[in-house]
Formats: sequence, C-alpha cells, structure tokens
Amino acid sequence: MDELTEAFRALGDPTRLRILRLVCEARLNVSEVVSLIGVAQSSVSHHLTKLKALDLIREERQGGFTYYSLAIDEKAPLWPLIKLARGADDEHGDKARLTELLHRREDVHTLNEKLLEPGQSWRLWSAALSSLLPPLDVVDFGCGTGVLTVELARWARHVTAIDRSGSALSKAKAEAARQGLHNITFLEADLHALPLPDARVDLVVVSQSLHHVDSIEHVLAEGARLLKPGGKMVVLELLPHEEEWVLTRLGHQHLGFDPQVVREAMLAVGLEAHEVFPAPRDAASPFKAFLLTGTRKATAHRQPRRAHVQERARP
Repeated sequence: MDELTEAFRALGDPTRLRILRLVCEARLNVSEVVSLIGVAQSSVSHHLTKLKALDLIREERQGGFTYYSLAIDEKAPLWPLIKLARGADDEHGDKARLTELLHRREDVHTLNEKLLEPGQSWRLWSAALSSLLPPLDVVDFGCGTGVLTVELARWARHVTAIDRSGSALSKAKAEAARQGLHNITFLEADLHALPLPDARVDLVVVSQSLHHVDSIEHVLAEGARLLKPGGKMVVLELLPHEEEWVLTRLGHQHLGFDPQVVREAMLAVGLEAHEVFPAPRDAASPFKAFLLTGTRKATAHRQPRRAHVQERARP
C-alpha cells in the first residue's frame, strides 16, 4: 500500500506525468525531454529522479548520454497507473513532438553514414578487400543500418553485424531480408566487450565506428581477440577535424584520429599494422578519411581489461 501511495503522490504532478508518458514510448535523454516538455533542465532532472526512485524508469548510458526508459511491464503492480498515463489526453501535443524527434533520430543515422562521400568510402574499401578471397567469416563492428554489412554478405561465408542501437539493427535486418541475404547474424552489444568466442573469424571490419566509442584500445583488442591467427582487421576512420557539432548531434566521442595513434593501438593489441591508405582530398567536405589494415600475429596479444556490459543477440 505504501508503494502505491507514493506512486500516486509522485504522479500527481502534471509535468512528471507527461515525462512518464513520453519515456513509455521511447528511450529519451534529458535534453530530449527538455525539448519535448519545455521546462528547465534542472526541473526535468528532478522529475526523472523521482520516477527512478519509484523504479518506474531506468537509466542507461550510451554515446556520452544518459537515456531513460520504462522499467516495468504489464505484470507489475503499478502497471494500471502506466495505462492511465498513456491513455490521458495529450493537451500539450507531446506525442506529436515525440514523433518529430524520432524522425530526426532516423535522419541522424542516415547523416552519420553519409559523412564521407560514397566515392571516398568505396574506393578505400575496394583497396582493402580486393586481395581477400571468399568465403570468409566476417564481423562488422558498428554496423549501423547495415549499408556495409549487406555488401560484405554478398561474398562472405557469414557476417556477424554488431551495433549498440536496436533501432539501427532493426533497419539493417530489414534491408538484409529485402535483399534476400540469410548469412548475417545481428547482435546488439557493446563493442568494448563482446559475447563472442576467441579466434573464430577471418576478418574484422571497423568502418567509422571508433569515433563513437570511449576506448579505441578496448575495441581494437576485442577485434584482435576474435581473429584467427593470420586473420585481418580493416579500419576506416576520419582524420582529425574541427566539426564539433558531431559531438552533440551524432554522438561522436572523438573528432577524428591521427592514423599513427590508431596504428599504435593496433600494434599494442597484437596486430601487425600495415600501410595507411589516405582518402582522396576533396575540398568540398570537411571530413577526410584514412584506411588502415592489420594482421593478427600467431602469438598471444596483450588486451586491455574488459568492462562488464549487458548485451543481447538479435537473430
């Protein structure tokens, strides 16, 4: 009874009720809730703390942001309150703004994959893959909506496509099905620590993914761990740039990399790093790319300590 009383008291605040209704529909960060509700960030944070204290919502960190989502289901005693909140009149137009926000998120996925001109990306991948003969077992790190995954699957024996975004993976899976590709496994997981066995794959591709992660050393170590002795890794990344808007709009953690920094990180985890391929210069774009290949040595490699993460596979 005390739990129910506290819940009714907490949800007696109209703004708190609006916030709860929104996070029932989608995972949202504080800035997004502020933009939808139109109140100060300090007030939104206070309301989220109250809802979290009742175990109605959960928080998760991803890409430098903390996201909030509904923490209970229809079996929970407080579920009738959730149903009432979702069914209440939307007099402030919150749902319409949420729909617009989710559409903008989809645009971000598309923009993120188009940061590099297609000619740059495909010329670089052609240079890296032309010497590789199928069939190979491949892992695609940070596959996004699967633009590269489906191309890999055309010649690979099998592709494991990994991303932290469930919505991006759903789009990748739909595209693979549309193209009739059945040799892909989709895995929602953190690239810093993967639920995959050692030394089972021939090729790891890391295309425009390192600038999204906290530790490139941990991610490269995971890639090296998955490779068979003699297996190859191919990294396509952005050179250093000054486009700071990508940090907030696209969730980047790094403004590109010096290729030597990535090369040294590959060497540190037991890869023999090979030639750096620079992208063709294009004065019209602020983003330039480089491609770096490496081969796993036959001897054991040193690997940074892996962080504990939760993950789940998608068939």
